[in-house]
Amino acid sequence: MAHPSTYQPGSGFERWLDARLPVVRVMHDQFVVFPTPRNLNYWWTFGGILTFMLAVQIATGVVLAMHYVPTPEGAFDSVERIMRDVNWGWFLRYTHAVGASMFFLAVYIHTVRGLYYGSYKAPREVVWILGVLILLLMIATAFMGYSLVWGQMSFWAVTVITNLFSSLDAVIPGLGTKLVEWIWGGFSVGGPTLNRLYSLHYLFPFVIAGVVLLHIWALHIPGNNNPTGIDVKSAKDTVPFHPYYTIKDGFALVAFIVLFAAIVFYAPNLLGHPDNYVPANPLQTPPHIVPEWYFLPFYAILRAIPNKLLGVAALMTSISILFFVPWLDTSKVRSTSYRPIYKWFFWAFVLTCIALGYLGSQQPEGWYLIFGRVCTIYYFAFFLVVMPVTGLIERPRALPGSITESVLGPEESGEIEETKNTKETKATPPPAARKRKREEVL
Repeated sequence: MAHPSTYQPGSGFERWLDARLPVVRVMHDQFVVFPTPRNLNYWWTFGGILTFMLAVQIATGVVLAMHYVPTPEGAFDSVERIMRDVNWGWFLRYTHAVGASMFFLAVYIHTVRGLYYGSYKAPREVVWILGVLILLLMIATAFMGYSLVWGQMSFWAVTVITNLFSSLDAVIPGLGTKLVEWIWGGFSVGGPTLNRLYSLHYLFPFVIAGVVLLHIWALHIPGNNNPTGIDVKSAKDTVPFHPYYTIKDGFALVAFIVLFAAIVFYAPNLLGHPDNYVPANPLQTPPHIVPEWYFLPFYAILRAIPNKLLGVAALMTSISILFFVPWLDTSKVRSTSYRPIYKWFFWAFVLTCIALGYLGSQQPEGWYLIFGRVCTIYYFAFFLVVMPVTGLIERPRALPGSITESVLGPEESGEIEETKNTKETKATPPPAARKRKREEVL
């Protein structure tokens, strides 16, 4: 949130630089003394974790790109050479591959937290929209990166997903086929396709970094949301970002890195598919084509609809609908903690997403297909029916009077205010304190 600058240059050089390029002042005001709600819990630490993971992916990706060969003949072998012959290549490759999964784990938790606490509501709509844009860019980047391994699963995943554009033939005859051939650079997935995916996969992380900067900028205009969803009303509702939240974020980051390292060193292929250790063969289709785990819910939605065009439309809508959440939710209360009816629907939605992830990994037949369609219906009903309707009919629980009151309770909050007033204005104590005093006298 906007606040007066408290930065004081400590040397002649700092004063000279501050008058010409006040980058130190900006960092001090936005990341040191920035007023942050005092009641943020550990779910808010995933923003910092995501920034760390983006840096890890860019650093390891740049080094891996120096040894990768983007040709159908050399791609798979170059990955194996990185693993076997390049110094610390195994570590870089596993860190990058597992890092993609950890990146999506953190971003999904970050998104669910935003949905639960209403971080998309005014005045933070732009923050939310930029966050959804980052998610879209991450999905595109991860898909292109997965294809670069050029194993069986990678090759056929590219073939299947790019072929989805051919569904546009049902709208304009020939349009989808032309678009697919343009993406492929020919009449099938091959060298030109791989080169394009490699080029864009290298470019997109830097685009993501740019949007992340906009995301943080947009966040620092209104300031952080908080678990109560109440706006900051006075200085006592906030604490400086440093050292309070740098320590908290740092602890959460270390815990996340421990989990990250455990998978990298002890189970690096836990989240991968064994078929991707088989070189791509255009003449042999795997018996069951599945994407990476973080795409499975969307893949289940795609397969739940028998019509190809409608399936593709549902797939795209399942992500793009997130852009409109700030206007679909009609409730005046931000935090789900104070919405007794909506809370049940929300956790049912979370379980539905997890179920879609499981169903996306199974064959689309029998009960798996039936449950996939039921979950798909509820996924869209949550946004298009539950959000608009529950906001109009439910009666939220009473909100605390302030952020401080939600942390310390009304009596302690009143005592803080009493101490402050006594020191500054010698004012009378708040009503709660006066009532306790009268009872003691009586």
